[in-house]
Amino acid sequence: MEFLGTTFGKPYTLQTNVYIRGSGDGKIIGREMKFHLWFDPTTDFHHYIILWSPKEVVFLVDDVPIRRYPRKSDATFPLRPMWVNGSIWDASSWATEDGKYKADYRYQPFVAKYTNFKAGGCSAYAPAWCCPVSASPFRAGGLTMQQYRAMRWVQRYHMVYDYCRDPKRSYALTPECWSES
Repeated sequence: MEFLGTTFGKPYTLQTNVYIRGSGDGKIIGREMKFHLWFDPTTDFHHYIILWSPKEVVFLVDDVPIRRYPRKSDATFPLRPMWVNGSIWDASSWATEDGKYKADYRYQPFVAKYTNFKAGGCSAYAPAWCCPVSASPFRAGGLTMQQYRAMRWVQRYHMVYDYCRDPKRSYALTPECWSES
């Protein structure tokens, strides 16, 4: 998850990424989706969750699913271990309306605060009885009908970019988009 910043008077953008082959292999194909948040994330703390199971990756904001990336095949699902990296970096060459607005360093220092940070889960080699903390009401995973409706609402009214619907991209390496394009 990445916050891409904002311009005055516009909503903040949250980008979700799914990388299949990690980094450094020269074949990184980003599977990005961008959402305008329906609140100002600078006024209070919020919950951001990535629920990664062998069946799917689900991104949630304040317990509302915003994206579900199902496992359709091993070739299009992340199988390497997950890691967490928190940083602030200048991506204004592309992140704010394709580089239209640059970072204004008069507002530094830029600070990110984490409160009640929790990371939990089971490794890929954990015994079957290992049950990670789940945002799903079903222990086996999956979303309720209410969660699907909430996710559809977010995607309909707040999603501003979907890699599967980008006319400037080649879909040769994203077969999960073939049925959607």
